[in-house]
This record gives sequence, C-alpha cells and structure tokens, in this order.
Amino acid sequence: MSDYYAPIKDMQFVIDEIASLGSISRLPAFEDATPDLVEAVLEQAGVLANEVFSPLNQPGDEHGTRIENGAVVSPPGYAEAYRQFVDNGWQGIGKSSAIDGQGLPFLVHSAVAEMWYASNMAFALCPLLTSGAIEAIEMHADPGLQALYLPKMISGEWTGTMNLTEPQAGTDLAAIRTRAEREGDSYLIYGQKIYITWGEHEMSDNIVHLVLARLPDAPAGVKGISLFLVPKYLVNEDGSKGERNDLKVVSVESKMGIHSSPTCVMSYGDNEGAIGYLVGEEHHGLACMFTMMNNARLEVGMQGVAISERAYQRAVLFARERVQGVARGHTQRSAIIHHPDVRRMLMQMRAISQAGRALAYYASAQTDLAHHAESAEDKASHQRRVDLIIPIVKGWCTEMAQEATSLGVQVHGGMGFVEETGAAQYMRDARILTIYEGTTGIQALDLMGRKMLRDKGQAMAELIEELKVFGRQLDDAKGNIGALAARFTAALAALEDATNWYLQNVTDDPDLGSAVGVDYLMLAGNVACAWLMGKSAMVAQAHIDNGSSDHFYSDKINTALFFAEHILPRSEAQALMVKAGSASVMAIEVDKF
Repeated sequence: MSDYYAPIKDMQFVIDEIASLGSISRLPAFEDATPDLVEAVLEQAGVLANEVFSPLNQPGDEHGTRIENGAVVSPPGYAEAYRQFVDNGWQGIGKSSAIDGQGLPFLVHSAVAEMWYASNMAFALCPLLTSGAIEAIEMHADPGLQALYLPKMISGEWTGTMNLTEPQAGTDLAAIRTRAEREGDSYLIYGQKIYITWGEHEMSDNIVHLVLARLPDAPAGVKGISLFLVPKYLVNEDGSKGERNDLKVVSVESKMGIHSSPTCVMSYGDNEGAIGYLVGEEHHGLACMFTMMNNARLEVGMQGVAISERAYQRAVLFARERVQGVARGHTQRSAIIHHPDVRRMLMQMRAISQAGRALAYYASAQTDLAHHAESAEDKASHQRRVDLIIPIVKGWCTEMAQEATSLGVQVHGGMGFVEETGAAQYMRDARILTIYEGTTGIQALDLMGRKMLRDKGQAMAELIEELKVFGRQLDDAKGNIGALAARFTAALAALEDATNWYLQNVTDDPDLGSAVGVDYLMLAGNVACAWLMGKSAMVAQAHIDNGSSDHFYSDKINTALFFAEHILPRSEAQALMVKAGSASVMAIEVDKF
C-alpha cells in the first residue's frame, strides 16, 4: 500500500475557512462549486493520487526516461496512468465551461494539483505545463487557433509545453537565437531549446509547443521576441492529426531529481523548417508567455507545499515504526516519535506544509476573485494582491520545501540517506523547485522591482494594513490564541520597517533590490503565513468554543503556535538582513573570489 494519503481534511478546512470558498461560489461563474461538490472532487482526486500515481513514483524515479528511435520512453505504467487522468476529465477541472472545461474555481484546481504533485511530482509536471499552455492560448491566440487546439488540450488528449531558454541564454531571454521566418499565414521556426519539460513523450496523441523566437526585423532585446504555437503533428482543418512537423528531441538531461519527467533538448527546423503559428502580436511574445509563466509560478509554489507534505507523511510513518532508545517516561525501547527532537522536526515539517498550503490556496482564491469579481474596482484590488503574492508563494514555499525534505531525511537518520526509504527522492525532487520558472533570486527581483517599485509600495501597504487589523483581533483573543499576538505584532512591525527602509533607500543603491530581495521575500512569506496560520487558529478555536471535541481543531491551534514560536521569529533577523543593504554583498572585487 502507498505511504501517501491526501490530507483532505486540512485541504477542505483551508479552502472553506481561509481561502473562503463561500465568497467565490457566490460569483456567477462558480455557483455550482458547493462545499459538497468540492469535497467529492477532492475525495476522487485522492483516490487517483493514492491508487494510481503514487505507486509509480519510486519505480519511475528508479527507471527514468530514455530515447529510443527518436522518441522518449516513459517509465512503465505512466501512459496508462495518464489515460486514466484524461478519461476522468481532470485536465480541464479549473478551465471555463465556455471552452469545455469543468468550470470549477482555480482554488479547487490548486487543491487537486497538490495531490498530483505530492503523489508523483515528475508525472504531474506534464498536465501542469499543459494547463499553462491552455491559458496562454486562451488569452492570446486568435479564435481559429483556439478552436483547433483548445478542445483537445483541455480534454488532455494533447499536451503542451513552454520553450523559453537556449544553451547560451539561461534566464537572459534577450540572448535567444531561435528564429522565425514568415511564410504566408504561418511561420518557419529554426533553432534549439533546452530544459523542455515533457517536450517529447508517448502518452498523448500530440504535443503543442509554445516557442519563443525572433523575426528577422525584430528589435533587439526582449521586446523583439515573438511567441509561436508549434505542434509536434500538424493539425488538419477538421481537427484531425496531420503530418509530423520538423521538430525532434535531441536528448534528455540526466538530472538530480524528477527522473521520470523527461527534460528535453528540442531542435526545430533541421530540415525544411518547423511550421508555427503566431500567438498574440509579433514582437510581443514575452508578455504572452508571462501569462503562462505566472500560472506556472503559482503551481510550482504548490509543488513546494505538496513535496513538503509528502516528506512529512513519510517521516511520520517512519518515526512511528522506528524503535530506538528509551524515551522519557518509557521503560522499554521506544518508537522515535516519542523523542522531543524528532517531534521538533516533525512539527517543523507539519508547520511548513500547513502554512504553505494556506498561502498557496489564498493566492489561488485571489486569482479567482481577480478574474471574476463583480466590479472592476474589486477585480483590480484582487489583481494587485495576486501580482504581489505570486513571487512570495513561489519563493517561500519552494525554499521551505528544501528545509522540510531535508528534515525528512534527518528524521530517518542513516536510513534517510539510503534510496530504499524514499526520503532522499523527495529531497532530490524538491531541489529543482527553487530553480525552474525563475529562481528565488528572480522571484525576489520581481517582488522588489515590478511589484514594489512600480506602485511605490501600494500593494504591500494594503497587505500590511490588512494584517494590522488582524493583529488587533489577535490582541483581543484569549488563551493560546492570544499568545500569538505579541510574536505576530513584532514580525509585522519588522516587515513594515524593512519595507519603508527599502523604499526610502533603493533609489540611492541600484544593487539593493537584488542584494536583499531574497531576505525580504522570505520575511514577507513568514509574516503572511503567520497571518493565515493565526486565522486558522482563530477559526479552530471558534469550533472548539461551539462544542467540537475533534482533535483536528486543537492540533491546528498547536501547529499555529509552533509556527509562531519556532519559524516566525526569523522575521526580525531577516529585517535586519534587509537593512544591512548591499555594501558587504558587493564589497569583494570580482577577481578576488
């Protein structure tokens, strides 16, 4: 039996009480998203995650992928698992019914996706990329392309990818060399792309690549990049699959983790040219691709939550079974879960997972409200919050996943260093999360630059004011909940102080945002998570006050207290690190390293 089980009760709690499903289901777009329906969806997703995806996780990691006869061979069972995913309509769960999706909120999609990532992250990367490609095509492609490609992508019959970088470019997309040449109503694409997740496989009938390339008359820099839809197989006017396009997989990378997800080097136009179709306007492709990338960044943050949760569950199971030493109060050798240091590590993993879940689900709910709120003013307000919070979700949840998965290995002791237990796989798989879809440093630059300086700190000031209101509610709380107030107030003051200091000093120090951005991002993430954990504790206390004896609620309070006492205090140190500025970061000359 798989060790993975979906923490559905906590998921449902966060969806209902923290992300406020009720406010979303009142919107005309989501009237059918009742609590009973959402609960049923989560239960069914849990069955697929537990019974189909999870059993393939460790064998897939051991098997990996390889190229045979110009095609990628996936691990045994993956194609069959993907077929079950498609047959049950999971790809379209968070897509609008107007384009043949299930019409459920993105919030529900996020919860379901957490189960996919936790049960088998490498496998789940395939539908993740497809989801982002669907969004980019839906928002930017012309109606003809949408009609031809979206139905089969939303059904999952066809998958999607994003092709950004190249060997010489890395994160610097201004350096890409892939070129496009106009030919009638289409374009011919020539070039090579690297790090293309699920760029080639046998699980779907077609693969729709979204490719960044330059036209001959393109201006220099990122403003000269265009986006093209380049299918593996050309599509006939009736929607049927046509001839093979001029593209191929060159190799698959040998990686530290996610071994069963093929990370491909793709070559376009080795012969007559790969036929592609413009998405959006010429020379405006990066803006179109960012639609896909923002979706992916939020999803990668969700992966950080998922892998932390799975590492925690595996560690708990091991700690219950592993007998070593005599714990205080015991007369015989005890399971290690009775030892305080092991309990500390498990609580840290638990707090990281639950705080990350609250943060990611909150961001997903804000995304729903930004798209579907009834007034333009409300939409704009929620969009400001989404723009602000996405780099924090991506950065905080993935960085903390490094901590959680490392602790998972530590709980296992020497057995954690042995691949047989599975704990090491979670740590290896998690390592990519801080890197792809923009490193933590890139997220910090986005936060400190685009999101903070663009509006002179308005969005962050709005968040801080909302947190101050909550802090006053904590001040009025009694018992254990009231114990959170002082720590939260101190951390929030540190965030406000660091924010004001940064905005006052950034114009005089061009290196400041990049030098202190990661520290600021983690500070903001800690405080935002403490806010949501505190809200969780207050809701849980209300259930207890109303007569509930369910230990779930007292456990929520205790986990929030642990977060406030053992993780939140980092905030004050992080504020000091931000205010230290860039001087010592940049002090040593480059040639002296």
